[in-house]
Amino acid sequence: MSSTENNGSLTKATLGSSIVAGIVLVLFILPAEYNIDPTGVGKALGLTVFNEQGEVTQGAQQSGDSANQSVVLTVPAGKGIEYKLSMNKFEKVTYEWQTDGGDLYVDLHGEPAGDTTGYFESYTIGTLPEMKGSFTVPFDGSHGWYWKNKTDKSINIQLSFSGEYIVEGLK
Repeated sequence: MSSTENNGSLTKATLGSSIVAGIVLVLFILPAEYNIDPTGVGKALGLTVFNEQGEVTQGAQQSGDSANQSVVLTVPAGKGIEYKLSMNKFEKVTYEWQTDGGDLYVDLHGEPAGDTTGYFESYTIGTLPEMKGSFTVPFDGSHGWYWKNKTDKSINIQLSFSGEYIVEGLK
């Protein structure tokens, strides 16, 4: 083989592998890693679920004392999300949430500020389509809801709350 033939083969191989790499990037890597799916193939193959998290579709992200807020959250099928408020010891929040259909596992709990052990205290646990009540926190820290969707379709939650807190949002 001559040097010219080798260069031509090398150029063809390089071009071919670049095209294959581009196709793999668009069809598989972007949907799985970045939830960018221009062709829809990633969703069809279930690759976009690796990046699905709950979404806040309305509502403010920061609030001060004695605030009233309402947010809509989406819990993807087979996934869980957590929505948190930063609160000081003995502060109180009144809340109400309901789904657009279907029960969700819920754990209303708190984690002490600065704790590195993974400790948390659950205030309420259940599997319900709605809940309302209030809680007064026993310690400074991050307090809120964990919802788990055990169904095969996304479920929206309308969450309204008022009290003394700073919104941490989705975690």
